[in-house]
Amino acid sequence: MSFSVNTNIGASAALQSLNMTSRSLQTTQNRINTGLNVASTKDDSASFTIAQNLRSDVSGLGAVSQSLSRAKSVTDVAIAGAEQISDILGQLKSKATQASDAGIDSASLAALNKDFVALREQITTIVNASTFNGTNLLKGNSGATGAVSALQSLGGAVTASGVTTYTPDTLSVANVDLDLGSSNSGAVFATFTASTDISSQANAVTAVGLITDAQALLNVKLSDLGAASRQIDAQSIFTSKLSDVVEAGIGNLVDADLAKESARLQALQVKQQLGVQALSIANQAPQTITQLFR
Repeated sequence: MSFSVNTNIGASAALQSLNMTSRSLQTTQNRINTGLNVASTKDDSASFTIAQNLRSDVSGLGAVSQSLSRAKSVTDVAIAGAEQISDILGQLKSKATQASDAGIDSASLAALNKDFVALREQITTIVNASTFNGTNLLKGNSGATGAVSALQSLGGAVTASGVTTYTPDTLSVANVDLDLGSSNSGAVFATFTASTDISSQANAVTAVGLITDAQALLNVKLSDLGAASRQIDAQSIFTSKLSDVVEAGIGNLVDADLAKESARLQALQVKQQLGVQALSIANQAPQTITQLFR
């Protein structure tokens, strides 16, 4: 073995080993600090890219949940209003039926008509008040189709290159525009207007028929609203579960196993200390050369 003060192979090897240990120690500390095994594309480009795409999907699902919540609120407000109107129609029919009795006196007829008109006006108030965030399903709108819409899910579409791109689908709750307050075709109150009263026996008989027709149409509309509400509820539950599953998938890809990293940290700290001692011993080797010249 040759002795040289210019070249210390042992010290170079010890230094290289110490530098490698220090880099591993820094990586482990970063994983413990961030809780991530893959914190950037420098760690694992493939896993990081997949995780980023999945994070984007989770953000999209968050928007889906918000949109579904809004749709649910709009529908629930409409249901509350329509159910209240259904109750009022029952009361109106009762008043009209009493007024249609041939033996009723004029004073009783006038009193029943006053109650009838008051109840009829309540319908208008309920229709106008059943609004959520600017959307009112109880007001007729001939241009409204699918008045409630919400993002349903993130549907995958495979491009020509085989890459899956995610685009939001639309959940359109069709035919839930109840159209209680206009003269559109199929409107519940198309012929049950502000001029409808029971001021006379003949008017009362006519009102009974109109109210009966309105009740039948309203029941159909309430069924549509109930189905739409249940559909939105089911979609909300699915979206929440899907978001949880995607987040778990992201964790499986990039999260660090802190138990393993803790054990690795302990080992690397010991290894670093030994490396420092080895480098110190290697640096003392050239001093033996001075003994040759004594």
